[in-house]
Amino acid sequence: MALLQISEPGQTAAPHQHKLAVGIDLGTTNSLVATVRSGQTQVLLDEQERALVPSVVHYAETEKTVGIEAFAKAALDPKNTVISAKRLIGRSLADVQQRYQNLPYQFVASENGLPLIQTAQGNKSPIEVSADILSHLAQFAEKRLAGELSGVVITVPAYFDDAHAKVPKMPHVLRV
Repeated sequence: MALLQISEPGQTAAPHQHKLAVGIDLGTTNSLVATVRSGQTQVLLDEQERALVPSVVHYAETEKTVGIEAFAKAALDPKNTVISAKRLIGRSLADVQQRYQNLPYQFVASENGLPLIQTAQGNKSPIEVSADILSHLAQFAEKRLAGELSGVVITVPAYFDDAHAKVPKMPHVLRV
């Protein structure tokens, strides 16, 4: 996926070629997807006309759910329902345990000292949880736009430092 493609005159893609691209705002609490159509920004809505998708993933033994459905499972299965994983990205296990003592999850340390969340599907890093949300949003966009995406832009908060900003560059986060 190219962010900017410069071509020699006469070597550009056909002007009638239709390509789909979206922007994803991966929020700590909620996320959304938008695209541009006829020069106008359009936020994609689900079947119930909702723009916001809760940034929540529920990991059951045999299935994974994201968004509203996952959020509904938080009260019944809090240890396997990860909410606001983005706030954990780039933090050490010690920092997470000190700052977020009231989280219902069990944490273990990864090889590099970052937190892993124990779930019914095994240990998940905050990056993996965020990747599951991003993948869900990309699939949602493809369904709503009725086509395969050729590009995705993911927002990065201003407060992300180098450790945080590497997340969108990691190849397993989102494949489009």
